[in-house]
Order: sequence, then structure tokens, then C-alpha cells
Amino acid sequence: MEMGNEITEIQETNPNPNESSQTDPNPSPKPRTVRTKVPEVEIHLYRRGKGPIEVFKSSLGGWDQDQLEVRDILDKYGFKSVYAFNPDSGRAAPIRFNGRNGKSILGYRDGSVIYIDGDPKDSLIKPVTKILFGVAVITLFITMAVKDPPEWIKKSNFFGGSFPPWILACAVIVFTRMRKRTRDFLKKLGW
Repeated sequence: MEMGNEITEIQETNPNPNESSQTDPNPSPKPRTVRTKVPEVEIHLYRRGKGPIEVFKSSLGGWDQDQLEVRDILDKYGFKSVYAFNPDSGRAAPIRFNGRNGKSILGYRDGSVIYIDGDPKDSLIKPVTKILFGVAVITLFITMAVKDPPEWIKKSNFFGGSFPPWILACAVIVFTRMRKRTRDFLKKLGW
């Protein structure tokens, strides 16, 4: 007597015993749908403490469905960084996010109201104009310090005499040091 040589297949003849096969020759399973609520938070978005510039709802993502999509907010509104914000007291800690997936490191609860303040990205026009202005001023100083200045400088003669080169060097040093030390001051003035 040999056991296990023959393998048989079991087939289901009637998948649902409550339903007779005589009413429907091709019975198909009823599609089941499960509706779940996607966790959302309400975001009040500020720009440099002014606003809110927009109030919107954002869905939470991640494994536990509790992480904010920070990179999407940065890209959509042109921010370089975002911070937790309180309209009464101002900025708090920066909102950190994973560099690979763009989701926040800290979790948020469904239905929360979040206040976010963002710093806009620097435009390329401002630094370029500052550099060009600096180069123009330095070029003007150099042309005044040259022994044989161009004809248009001879005609204008701003200083009424010769211009020593050491004054030019001092002006360049003072200009660069002032630029480095007073960045915040120049930002307040709009530079």
C-alpha cells in the first residue's frame, strides 16, 4: 500500500451555500468597499509673521498617518524653511522633516489646527544687483586711483586732485567688512 503518491485537488462547487446557482449561472462576488477617513489637519500659513496668507486642509501621511507633508508646502509656497508659529508670541522651533520623503519627523493628530510661519527663498535678482553695484563702485574707485585716468574722469574731477591708492584699499576693506557685519541691518533696510 503506497500512501501519498496521488495528490488530488479540492474544488468548491457552491461558493455561497445560501445562494442557489440556478438563479444566476455566473455568480460573481459582490465588491466590498471600505471607506476610511483620511486624517487631515488645518494649516494657517504665515509668511515672516504676516498673515495668514492661506488657510487650508492638508492630509497626513506616513506609516502611522500622522506626518505632515512639509516638502509639498515648501515647494508650493516658495519657502526655504518653515517654523511652528503662535500668532501671539511669534516663531518657535523649526519644523524638521525627512530629506528623503519630505514628511515631518514629529507626528500630528487628526483634526489639529497648525500655525506655520515660513521664510521665502532668496531671489536671485537681489544678490546679483548687489554684486554689480559693488563692482561698479570699486571700478569707479580704481579708475580714479589710476595714474592716467580716462578722459571722462579728468573732465569730471570729483576730488580735485590725485587719489592715493591706499585710500582705495581702505574703502574696499571697509565695504566688505561692513557688508559682513551688518547683514541684518541691511535686511531691515530692504537690501
